[in-house]
Amino acid sequence: MKIKITMFLLLIIHFAFAQPKAKEQLTPDFEKLPQLLWKFNTGSPVIGSPVIDERCVFIGSINGTLYALDKNTSTVVWKFETGGAIRSAVCLNQDKLFLISGDGNLYCLNKTSGKMLWYFKTTTGFIGDVQHDFADYYQSSPVIYNNIIYFGSGDGNVYAVNSADGEMNWKFETSGAVHTTPAFYKDKLFIGSMDGNLYALNAITGMLIWKFKSTGHQYFPRGEMMGNPVTAKGLVFAGSRDYNFYAIDINGGYCRWMKQFPKGWALPVTVNDSVIYLGTSDDRQLFALDIKTGTVKWKAGAGFNIFGGCALGITTGYFGTLMGKVFAIDLKTGATRWTFTTDGYNKNHLNYFKPDDSYRDDIGTIIGSSENIVSLYNNMGAIFSTPAISGNLMVISSTDGNVYCLKKVD
Repeated sequence: MKIKITMFLLLIIHFAFAQPKAKEQLTPDFEKLPQLLWKFNTGSPVIGSPVIDERCVFIGSINGTLYALDKNTSTVVWKFETGGAIRSAVCLNQDKLFLISGDGNLYCLNKTSGKMLWYFKTTTGFIGDVQHDFADYYQSSPVIYNNIIYFGSGDGNVYAVNSADGEMNWKFETSGAVHTTPAFYKDKLFIGSMDGNLYALNAITGMLIWKFKSTGHQYFPRGEMMGNPVTAKGLVFAGSRDYNFYAIDINGGYCRWMKQFPKGWALPVTVNDSVIYLGTSDDRQLFALDIKTGTVKWKAGAGFNIFGGCALGITTGYFGTLMGKVFAIDLKTGATRWTFTTDGYNKNHLNYFKPDDSYRDDIGTIIGSSENIVSLYNNMGAIFSTPAISGNLMVISSTDGNVYCLKKVD
């Protein structure tokens, strides 16, 4: 009898391990230019990235309103008005949604109804979030880790807030605005500040583990840490306004390697296995770097500044530029597969650029000031965000006020 039972168990074990594993769910490739399914106009520029769940697209606008749009029709399911510009992405967790607004508040909403459950006021809650300068485009996006919401603020603090009731667990003070989005490794939190430091904090206690100071630059001596940190392979990666991109040891806080981009900033980073996809501003290219050494594998010309991240498919990546173009590229070679242009680009392109996308000869006269630079971006339908993908849909936000939903073409 014991032998029969043993044989039976062996058969169970054999079949358990012999059955083929379910295929990992990977983001599908949009190999051809997708078709426009719908677009929704918020009436104001949109900086933050869209977030998609099984039902809705969630997107905030500079007009201070968060929209929950039906992802198939763009119908407004609900909207929530705050007291300041929204320049960040929401964080979803089960039936809750967490949102940072320019009014200095963190909001917790019911994801289905948009009803506010609680809010947390930072020290700038009475005057609104503080921008470092005109090129401080983003707010920190909230991130949930072990049921705690973490985010940075223009008041210079990093906050840890209980997701259940909005009570503060701790805060950590830096010497500059904190508009980067935190990254985590185990119980370490990594976040950059406009004071030029990347901070490693104990996520449970808020105590400082280490801080890394950027080199600084002639035009940006503080070396503001403006790029969102990303962790991978024992390293934390972050770009600075000092024209450097840093790979920092996740435990020791020292620089393993760095890469300089002499023409401008290298800020938005996306990591996929052994490759870093890094967008640049004045270099106007997307770089694929070896994660261990920073060696350039390839670079893809984009024609204009890249501030948003690269969404990754199986063989294709998708990113936007401040000219109002979305590029689909081959992840192995960087070759362009297709481009999509916003309404702002289609309408205003020749007001600033030649037909080949190079600047007009009189562009210096046209721009002339930082305010006019922002106007250029808004008029061109600049894409500061990372495209969001859900099934056969891709959603893109733009400073022309539109949210675009593209559908995969078979």
